[in-house]
Amino acid sequence: MDPKLIFEKEGVYLHTSVKRNNQDTSIPGFIRIVERGGEPALEWSPLEDAGRSTPAVFYTKKDGEGGDEDTNFDPGYEPDWAVISTVKRAREPVPVKDTGEWSFSLPLSELYSLRRARFSLGRNFLVLTSRGGHPLPPLHFHRGGTRGLLRALQRYIILAPSPVDGRLFLAYPHDSGALSQSFDELQLLDDGGSDLVSVQRRSHPLEANIGGSAHVDLVHIMRFMQDPYATTFGGFSKVTNFFRGALRPPDSPLHTSGTQGANGHTSVEEEPGFELITCGAELGPRPEVTRGKPLNKWEEFLDPEGRVQNPEQIKELVFRGGIIPSLRKDVWKFLLGFYPWNSTTKEREDILRTKTDEYFKMKVQWKSVSEAQEMRNSLLKGYRNLIERDVNRTDRHNTFFSGNDNPGLTLLHDVLMTYCMYNFDLGYVQGMSDLLAPLLFVTQNEVESFWCLTGFMDLVHHNFEESQEAMKQQLLQLSILLKALDPELCDYLDSQDSGSLCFCFRWLLIWFKREFSFEDILTLWEVMWTRLPCDNFHLLLACSILESQRGELIGSDHDFNTILKHINELTMKLDLHTVICGAEAIYQQLAQCKDLPVKVKEVLGLYAASSSEEESPEFESQETQPMLLGSPQPGGAPPAVPPRPVPTYP
Repeated sequence: MDPKLIFEKEGVYLHTSVKRNNQDTSIPGFIRIVERGGEPALEWSPLEDAGRSTPAVFYTKKDGEGGDEDTNFDPGYEPDWAVISTVKRAREPVPVKDTGEWSFSLPLSELYSLRRARFSLGRNFLVLTSRGGHPLPPLHFHRGGTRGLLRALQRYIILAPSPVDGRLFLAYPHDSGALSQSFDELQLLDDGGSDLVSVQRRSHPLEANIGGSAHVDLVHIMRFMQDPYATTFGGFSKVTNFFRGALRPPDSPLHTSGTQGANGHTSVEEEPGFELITCGAELGPRPEVTRGKPLNKWEEFLDPEGRVQNPEQIKELVFRGGIIPSLRKDVWKFLLGFYPWNSTTKEREDILRTKTDEYFKMKVQWKSVSEAQEMRNSLLKGYRNLIERDVNRTDRHNTFFSGNDNPGLTLLHDVLMTYCMYNFDLGYVQGMSDLLAPLLFVTQNEVESFWCLTGFMDLVHHNFEESQEAMKQQLLQLSILLKALDPELCDYLDSQDSGSLCFCFRWLLIWFKREFSFEDILTLWEVMWTRLPCDNFHLLLACSILESQRGELIGSDHDFNTILKHINELTMKLDLHTVICGAEAIYQQLAQCKDLPVKVKEVLGLYAASSSEEESPEFESQETQPMLLGSPQPGGAPPAVPPRPVPTYP
């Protein structure tokens, strides 16, 4: 049977310690995943020998003392920087080999461990070890693609982090093939630098446009997992708890009814890292909320010198009804912090002049980088490649970005490249093009859209950071809210291995950009930028959507995959006004509940411990107990928040 190519990436170098002409040998080649007879194998072959049918070193399933191996095989690195634990043994001097002799093939069933590391220059490399204890030579990815390789590997194996070394991953058999299909449905795990060529994987116009980064590696996807057996992959960094329960044994339910304790409260065994949030008190009736008219006056809010009077009233009007299109360009620059609310017309002219100069100084930095220089700056080149790819498929249905050689595409590209200069630590992350496109469409101005983007990123940049702690926190907070609102729905999702709410990841990452039409997103974002009625209003929007789908979710024979699929298919089918009204009504209902758990109040910004409480050494234990039992800390909450009054014009 002919071998089947699953993955291929060029520009993968093997750096050996064998000297040739008094220099370390650096051999360019291909890394591939190939299926032979149904068994996948990882193979590397030198560029000059790409057509070679049989590798020089071929690992087989271990038999007795281990696999068959060329006894002269040299792992290619010095012991003092070996990145895995290996058995040290004396070696005779290794003769210089032809480059073809360094090729190898390792069945994935024989892969024992993988370590991901990075040189100071930003170049990534992997070190692999077989189950026979044989280390393979380090693989250096000069042109990126490690995440693509790791993603392809995850079709066949699970990479679990070592409890003693966060960058060392152990390989386990993959027993949950349906998960790959699920994540493909949501397009959550796209790789920005891969050359995935699997013919089994469906393509999608929106595929690979969010969630990745030139410097965020797929190995970090497992970083939050502390114990693969206890938490069952509870902590996918891109999705936070995606795999919670996916590989859990059938006799280890994620949610149990527990037993009635002597104190009358249910005793539930908690998972490590998760808090039990229940709402013991009855929630009151949910108030009806209606939307108002959009903000349609602006000059009336300006004093003679151009200062905005009563900005809080403007925010109320925007929250209640949005902004008419003709005023968006002016108001957005205040909502996103480009202009201070108390600035005069003259001060704004000075700000624009200064910001324009600053923008073009940053732009010339990347514009002046020659092709030769960029070849030596893999990070900048990686950012450019990601941006060029994403620009060509961002909102192409919109006339501002449609067609070939569209100037809107050029502006989109240039602003994103300049943002890399502005925030080089973060650089470009897939999904940022989704955030910029509406800003550029509304402002129709390169400089203004850039500074609006920086203001927007000040609100959401944590979503794109490598640690993914912000996404983890938001998914946990969403779970807390939903548990208080609808425990039955939470129980059902838990029973279907969906209690982690992983399907909400895309909503939170790019603020529902893919869920609503372009015009609706303009309204939704300006509502969210007001930060009313609380900073976590986006979580209430998610709750509103989930509640609207309650009957479909509980009333149907869903499982983990079909729930993911159903949520993904809500794109462009949601009514924006219904969702916003539902979210505000949820806020008012929860805010008026006297017995709301402390953790829920914290998510809604309704709870603030007094200074005397915080200074008390008993504060933490006193605060935790009522949280677990579903009752608030006495005296720790402000009065119930009344419904928001309808704002009026001056």
